[in-house]
Amino acid sequence: MQQNEFRFELVAEDQKSRLGKIFTPRGIIDTPAFMPVGTLGTVKGIFVEDLNLTKSQIILGNTYHLMIRPGMEVIKKFNGLHDFMNWQKPILTDSGGFQIMSLSKLNKIDKDLGAIFKSHTDGKKIILSPEKSIQIQKNINSDIMMVLDECPKYTQDRKILNNAIDISLDWAKRCKIENGNNKTKGLFGIVQGGLYKDLRLKCLEKLILNDFDGYAMGGLAVGESQKEMFKILEETVGYLPKNKPRYLMGVGTPSDILGAVSKGIDMFDCVLPTRSGRTGLAFTWSGSINLKNSKYQKDTSPLDENCKLRNLNKYSKSYLNHLIKTNELLASMLISLNNINFYQQFMLKMREEIKRGNFSKFYDKYIDLF
Repeated sequence: MQQNEFRFELVAEDQKSRLGKIFTPRGIIDTPAFMPVGTLGTVKGIFVEDLNLTKSQIILGNTYHLMIRPGMEVIKKFNGLHDFMNWQKPILTDSGGFQIMSLSKLNKIDKDLGAIFKSHTDGKKIILSPEKSIQIQKNINSDIMMVLDECPKYTQDRKILNNAIDISLDWAKRCKIENGNNKTKGLFGIVQGGLYKDLRLKCLEKLILNDFDGYAMGGLAVGESQKEMFKILEETVGYLPKNKPRYLMGVGTPSDILGAVSKGIDMFDCVLPTRSGRTGLAFTWSGSINLKNSKYQKDTSPLDENCKLRNLNKYSKSYLNHLIKTNELLASMLISLNNINFYQQFMLKMREEIKRGNFSKFYDKYIDLF
């Protein structure tokens, strides 16, 4: 096997939790891994240099949004998103499937054509076919690409879910064909089926026939409870190929991630660390802290006295409370950086505990904290 080929290595297991490595030409990704979300080629409010300091190994970009702004002509001038945004580590791109759900009022589905969007910026008609999604992701120069799928809104209607599965399976096969015999980049299939075990296994069984490089659980964190999400993961994750990365899309809180790792999930992404940073919510080893609260107005302690990144341990909760209440941009930048750094430290600690065979103790300590 060539060194520049995409591959996954399962290093260790502790009950169902897994320690692994994803090898890409742009670097190794240690799993369980958290991917900060950089939808438009930026993780909001955070310098790329600081992302590197948090030891983030991969970030997520978005096919639909980058297709519209800045557009492929611009990105192709830089030979991809890495040079455009000055990030030289791996990038995973969502295919645009999530926007089929989140922008449902602005699109309609045609199984043959794909997703037909009315652009949210200028109203122009955009057809995002499975083939075009892969072409765009190749132009972005993604290290891990996702198949285009239909991600339905939260529903228990089996007819809606079955229809989404049928469309998603057809599109997944077309994405695989469009990608060709590409060994350097990963292409992941996406398992749909809502909260029904039989539907998810039906979808997975057919996806496996295409031998994707990894498999994602889609259609979760769309309105169901954490208990419901954990239940369907418990029932289905074990059927995912053991020798391929397992990705839970759009999740989540630290406890969501911890619970999913305990079921055997390897990869995560979520806007929560930076979105929370912009609203004054900080994640710490003592739990989440709403820095808007007046009780922090005179609190001289930092969020984490051991965090020297950008001297974050020099900023008091009192100062952060002041920045929030005066609408200073620095508040969101500092709290977002704290949150991304915490998430990466949280993932690192999980990897260490899985390696030691102590994951269950770590799980028990933190599962109810967030």
